[in-house]
Amino acid sequence: MHDGGGLTIRFWGTRGSLPSPGPDTTRYGGNTSCVEVRAGEHLLIFDAGTGIRELGNRLLRDMPITAHLFFTHYHWDHIMGFPFFGPLFVPGNTLHLYGATKAGCNVKEVLAGQMVAPYFPVTMEEEGKSDLVPHPMEPGDRVEIGGEVVVRSAHLNHPGEAMAFRVDYRGRSVVYATDIEHDPDHDPALIELAREADALIYDSTYTDAEYAGHIGWGHSTWRAGVEIAKAAKVRQFIIFHHLPERTDREVAAIERAARRTFSGSLAAREGMELTYPAVEEARPTPRRNGVPEHSTEEPAAAGEQDDGEEEVDLTK
Repeated sequence: MHDGGGLTIRFWGTRGSLPSPGPDTTRYGGNTSCVEVRAGEHLLIFDAGTGIRELGNRLLRDMPITAHLFFTHYHWDHIMGFPFFGPLFVPGNTLHLYGATKAGCNVKEVLAGQMVAPYFPVTMEEEGKSDLVPHPMEPGDRVEIGGEVVVRSAHLNHPGEAMAFRVDYRGRSVVYATDIEHDPDHDPALIELAREADALIYDSTYTDAEYAGHIGWGHSTWRAGVEIAKAAKVRQFIIFHHLPERTDREVAAIERAARRTFSGSLAAREGMELTYPAVEEARPTPRRNGVPEHSTEEPAAAGEQDDGEEEVDLTK
């Protein structure tokens, strides 16, 4: 999926809260959060929602592997796919796990907690054959991988707390920010983390009208995300963590509305891949109809702007 020279992002799960399979979610996908980032030859995975199962199946072709898994937090939709991640059960693999310590448990212990009776038929200790290496990581921490990839974190406003992550590699950068509830100050820590990033993947669960009835639930809107993207001078804004009941038509309508406000907007969908070639120094990215020229996404295909469907009312 990558040429080894820059950053490549692939979306394996784009849905929030719970899996939503069905005829109305076939385009953008029904699996919960999982994003693969390739920084040269380094494999990074953000969250282990149900999308990680299919990613694991793909990785089984390349055994043995070394992967770095980063967890924003441990709510079910972000970890429920981990027990079904194929490489976990293969000897010779090394999985580095990064996440916050909660209730005295490190990230490995938290993940093992969902693989116990009566919730799961086997334990991680019994069947987890790969080498699992836990790394405590808190908001504000910085991690280096292979001496060339830098991952930084920042606090997100979410019940129980969550973290955003930024990956920097050879002049390219991507920020993964879900789950978050925006505040009136537009989250200065996140703005700083996302400063001049190539891509901001953002929790766009609600429309403004929907958010009014969900204040305090820990999620944001695409409009708030656009404002953060503008303030941080981000080049591409990725609409992510789609509401479980959000239909493909509605996601496409949100993408069109976001593009009218910020031309570099794009709705995440399962299987979507974005590539950012390495550069000597970070610099503004050429665009074509609001989409970076180095992206594998074609502008018209990204949101099917000419799909012939009626506009969806986003005020309801």
